[in-house]
Amino acid sequence: MEADISEMRNELQSRDSLWRRIQLECQQLHTELLKIKEYKDMQESQIKHQSPCVTEELENKNTELLLFAEGQEHQEEELNKIRNHVYREEQSHCSEQEKMKTEISDLTEELHQKEITIATIMEKASLLERQLKMELETKHKLLTKQQLLEFHYQLIKSENTHLKEMM
Repeated sequence: MEADISEMRNELQSRDSLWRRIQLECQQLHTELLKIKEYKDMQESQIKHQSPCVTEELENKNTELLLFAEGQEHQEEELNKIRNHVYREEQSHCSEQEKMKTEISDLTEELHQKEITIATIMEKASLLERQLKMELETKHKLLTKQQLLEFHYQLIKSENTHLKEMM
């Protein structure tokens, strides 16, 4: 029983010291609360004392803010106009680019067709040139043969004339 009483006494002492610590903390918190209230009251009195100046300053700031907001709206309108203009210019540029691409494609196709035509003409010219050379060679051979025959004819004629004279 004495042990139980001793244990209870220790527990009561422990609780009592805990209670005293809690009371001390409450007093400290109450003191801090009073200091905060004093500080708040002091600030309120300063604000009341400075209120006319602050009000005028706030009104000036509000006026400045309104002017700034109006200026910003005007700038946004200008920016939107510029954006729209740039968008139209980009669309126009894209359209022109597409037209140019189409035109380049058409011109490339036309050039390709002309190159094919030129190649075909060159082949035909080459064939005609070979045919002409062959005909010229044939005519040259015939001319040479004719000249040779002419020469033989003159020879025979001259021999024939000589024979007639001799007869």
